[in-house]
Amino acid sequence: MGSVILNDIRIYAFHGCMEEEARIGSDYIVNLEVETNMEEASRSDDLDDAVDYVKLLYIVKNEMLIRSKLLEHVVQRIVHQIMKDFAKVNAVDITVAKQNPPIKGDIREVCVRLKKHR
Repeated sequence: MGSVILNDIRIYAFHGCMEEEARIGSDYIVNLEVETNMEEASRSDDLDDAVDYVKLLYIVKNEMLIRSKLLEHVVQRIVHQIMKDFAKVNAVDITVAKQNPPIKGDIREVCVRLKKHR
């Protein structure tokens, strides 16, 4: 087993329960790790035998563009799409972090993490 990891994907999106979050938006950082068997890709040196990180990034960006009230909903959609599109993926671990959330208190970020195995 091995992992394909995308760290610190920076995205501007409009998630949240408050009206101002829908209008103004926030900065988000996404970290994604997918577990996969890399034996075939390591032997063939063929992208078709691997989990393409460009396609993973495309899924993350597209799902982040769809407004949700809850980050839990966002991460579930991302995981679902990855599992649907990549039969080679055995597990997904994703964290979505909202930077400087508009709440009282000095908080750099609020994160939601989801781990899912087939």
